[in-house]
Amino acid sequence: MRAAILHKTGQETLDVRDDVEAVGFGPGKVRVRLRAASLCHSDLSAMSGVLPQPAPFVPGHEGAGDVVEVGEGVTDLAVGDRVVLCWMAPCGRCAHCERGRSHLCVASLRRLGTPNFRYGANGTDGEGGATDGSGEASGFYGTGTFAEEVVVERDAVLPVPADLPYELAALIGCGVTTGIGAAVHTAQVEPGASVAVIGAGGVGVAAVQGARVCGAGRITVVDPVVSRRERALSFGATEALAPEELKAVAKGLPGGGFDYVFEAVGRSATVRAGYGAARRGGAVVVIGAGAQDDLASFSMGELFFNEKRLLPSLYGGAPLVRTVGLVVELWRAGRIDLAGMITHRVALAEVNDALAQMRSGEALRTVVTLG
Repeated sequence: MRAAILHKTGQETLDVRDDVEAVGFGPGKVRVRLRAASLCHSDLSAMSGVLPQPAPFVPGHEGAGDVVEVGEGVTDLAVGDRVVLCWMAPCGRCAHCERGRSHLCVASLRRLGTPNFRYGANGTDGEGGATDGSGEASGFYGTGTFAEEVVVERDAVLPVPADLPYELAALIGCGVTTGIGAAVHTAQVEPGASVAVIGAGGVGVAAVQGARVCGAGRITVVDPVVSRRERALSFGATEALAPEELKAVAKGLPGGGFDYVFEAVGRSATVRAGYGAARRGGAVVVIGAGAQDDLASFSMGELFFNEKRLLPSLYGGAPLVRTVGLVVELWRAGRIDLAGMITHRVALAEVNDALAQMRSGEALRTVVTLG
């Protein structure tokens, strides 16, 4: 089958090959024929080393497809079920899972780097920086959706309704779920509240839609790219600003800032900007995936005196099955726009072009069609 492999951390192009096999099937496993995958900025972060993921690996973690085989012990899935993949699957047994906070479960990270692909059996070269010979590769955070087929643990598979198109289902595997969940579950934005969203990529636009669903009265999107700012207006933002405009606008609001500021970039500088733009007693919701060594600094005096809440939000801030169910129902009701978030469609052979589009900010979400 065809898949795209990153051989070394730091490389910017993927090796698209035809000689890859999904391996590791057995008890407790599920084989999924992927139909669509979407690109998320976290894929770039893993490729560059910002997010820990041993290489070689198959990137991609937003994906949807059909179950084609279930292993022994898997009784709640059947061949033909439509599913999305979960990149941080809950174990169902740890303290987080027992408290109803299964999105915080890290049990699946112990599988990080476990090979579930084999390549080069025929000794052929791939495209985009290929290597000779054969080898093994893992899937990004136990998934690896830049492939036509994948073998994953049962807990990494989430059934979705058959009427949800594959390309839309792929979006809710991470970015849409993260952004909407941050507004609905983590922040619990009140009707009429003022909201700023820093970063108008896929997660930021999802946060805009989540704030709109909650009834926010003012939704300000902040991004350095003019086209991204303008695009966010079509998803419910009421105004769009360049980063240098944020401070003055925030000061002019009642209370001297926004009720909620969502940081969807993953950088300490934008977290600080968000803190400055929030009113006293407001909240800064951190949903961008940043680097371990990028440190944000706050004085003890300002933390105490301003009583601004810092609210990190991981994977939607609630159990994934709950947030995905919410997103599906909002989509069915016409209250969120998933199709409009897809700005580009490519074949797997063109995945390196799609990565370049994401780096430049041209693409909001690119869907890789896998058949």
